[in-house]
Amino acid sequence: MSKIKPAIILFIFSSLFFAVNSIDAATSKIGVLAIENFLMGDVTIPVEVFGRATKKEPFSGYEVVVISGSKNKEVVAEEGLKIIADKTIHDDLKLDVLIVPGAYNIDGFREDKDLIGFIQNQARSASWMASNCAGAFLLGAAGVLDGKKATTWFGGEESLQEAFPEVDVQFDQNVVVDDKVITSNGSAVTYQATFELLKKLSSEEFSNEISGSLRFDRLCRAFDNKKKKWKCSADEQSA
Repeated sequence: MSKIKPAIILFIFSSLFFAVNSIDAATSKIGVLAIENFLMGDVTIPVEVFGRATKKEPFSGYEVVVISGSKNKEVVAEEGLKIIADKTIHDDLKLDVLIVPGAYNIDGFREDKDLIGFIQNQARSASWMASNCAGAFLLGAAGVLDGKKATTWFGGEESLQEAFPEVDVQFDQNVVVDDKVITSNGSAVTYQATFELLKKLSSEEFSNEISGSLRFDRLCRAFDNKKKKWKCSADEQSA
């Protein structure tokens, strides 16, 4: 058996190194922002849904990254949950998707130049931007919602319209999608918004598969095989 030359071995390892790094570089990142006193479901629900989706082959090219809205990776939710973020807004990140949460006191964050600058920078290259609850005010402050239809927490629509007259605020709508931007009421509606975003990133069939695996279908009356989606509206529930 002939000996393998060192040059060939070096070539093989070099090829593997660049192949592995190419795969890593090609991974699409879904960033879930976590600001201090964030509303828990606005962060945990996207992490839960997309985290499960990434375990499936159709979505394995995506990675979920939790991003702190300050230099401190430790962030505490309004409800008391303490998390350690993967990254901060001060790290070098290029996201395919950015999801922005709400908080009961959002005004101070609207004046945070580092935070708003991060959102603006990601919006320039991200495929999708999203917010839940009062997170719409941060997207609004970053100019992401200018000229677009959007919503915020149920009952906060007038405040959003007053703060950002250039936004076409939609009233009494759970989820609003307009030109690669998704906004929602937050709270339990965050599930609906997240499944809608998953559908946009993959397919309706796959989104329904993940919602079913999380037993979201148990909240619905039945699965419509023709429409390939769960019947979840109030009218369908009472039918």
